[in-house]
Amino acid sequence: MSTKRLCSTMERELALEFVRVTEAAAIASARWLGRGDKNNADGAAVGAMRSMFDTVNVDGIVVIGEGEKDEAPMLYVGEKVGTGKCSKVDIAVDPLEGTDLVAKGLNGAIAVLAVAPRKCLLHAPDMYYMNKIAVGQAAVGKISLDASITENVTAVAKSLNKEVQDVTVVVLDRSRNEYIINELRSIGARIRLITAGDVSPAVAVAIPGSGVDMVMGIGGAPEGVLGAAALRCLGGELQGRLWDGGTIKSKRVHKSGVTDTKRILTMDDLVSSDDVIFAATGITDGDTLKGVRYYGNYVTTHSIVMRAASGTVRFLEAQHRIDKKSGYVNGREY
Repeated sequence: MSTKRLCSTMERELALEFVRVTEAAAIASARWLGRGDKNNADGAAVGAMRSMFDTVNVDGIVVIGEGEKDEAPMLYVGEKVGTGKCSKVDIAVDPLEGTDLVAKGLNGAIAVLAVAPRKCLLHAPDMYYMNKIAVGQAAVGKISLDASITENVTAVAKSLNKEVQDVTVVVLDRSRNEYIINELRSIGARIRLITAGDVSPAVAVAIPGSGVDMVMGIGGAPEGVLGAAALRCLGGELQGRLWDGGTIKSKRVHKSGVTDTKRILTMDDLVSSDDVIFAATGITDGDTLKGVRYYGNYVTTHSIVMRAASGTVRFLEAQHRIDKKSGYVNGREY
């Protein structure tokens, strides 16, 4: 595990600054709720997040973002963000995790980011998919991607003092995960199928009362890094293994720095420092965060911010006056 440290101002003040970044993205994209336009919803989130980053005193590089420079005008992989002052950090962002969820007015969309010292977040721009398993603190060390689905669920049930039939597993509803769903049904586990957005349930596994015990299945690889950052703060565990779907070429794997797609990626592989900050703001209602609410002359947001170094987890509810913050409340540029 890395021993790199962030400068002292990163400890508390910047944690709240990062919440301002996710709040801005959430408020901007929430205006597009249910309007069937995921591209404009995402564009609003990206623009607001990028503008707010300009006010944060870090020397940041985006290592997980909206794509390569020629694919994304803002928050592209390799882009420098922040004022350039203080800590040199790597930043993973998803300004709108769950574009379809916002477009259709469904639950579970969030604006999310993770920040760690330079070279401490897995930098893998060509990774697309990852087979993942995520659990909370009680089941740390009890799971393995080399074990069967039944063995993992049984281990988690024992850790939580539950029956297998009482364990709730979140799975992304895709044909590639059908084998997981079928085995979960055969053993009688409770299943919650989601259509998008697997960072939020990865956080939920470590939040008491969320109703989520495990996350399993093949989803986005960048989301795996973000989920691992959250669980490092919360004391949980996420394991990942690259999944190529028969499409990833060896040169892509080599470029990503991961040469063995059969190797289990541990927490230290994904986030190699305890000096990590994770922040997320709800866009639509989810397991742990409420969505953006509008009340005429003000807007409310619900966020979580965590620091692994201190083990601190804060839930923040904020009011934003529209006349004071019209730039991102209305989805316009600053």
